[in-house]
Amino acid sequence: MKMHESGEMYLESILVLKRKIANVRSIDIVNHTGYTKPSISRAINLLKKDNMLSVDDNGYITLTPEGEALAIKIYERHSILTSLFEKIGVSPETADSDACKIEHVISDETFDRIKEHLHKCSNDC
Repeated sequence: MKMHESGEMYLESILVLKRKIANVRSIDIVNHTGYTKPSISRAINLLKKDNMLSVDDNGYITLTPEGEALAIKIYERHSILTSLFEKIGVSPETADSDACKIEHVISDETFDRIKEHLHKCSNDC
C-alpha cells in the first residue's frame, strides 16, 4: 500500500515521540509538529482505518507492526539523507529540511545504493 507523504510524516513523528516519551497522545503530536488538533485528529483516524496505529481508551497511540515498520523505514531514510547532506557541506537545517522532502519520494533502489556507498566509504568519505 502506498501511503501519502503526510501519513508517513505522522508515523515518523509518532516513532520519534515514542522514543522520547512512553505514552504518546494526539496533543503530543500537535506540540511536536505544530499542526492543528483537527488535522492531527483526522490523520489519526485515517491511520487507524489503514491499520497503522491504534488508540486505547486513554488516548494513548500505539503503532501497529505495519505502522512501526513504515515509520522506521521513513526515519532511517531521513537520518541517513540528513547525514549525507551534512557530510557534503549542507547546513544542518537545510540538510534536515531537504531530507524530509526526499525521504518520501526516493526509490528503494536509490536509497539502498546510498546506504551501501556510505557504508563502504564510512572512513574515507
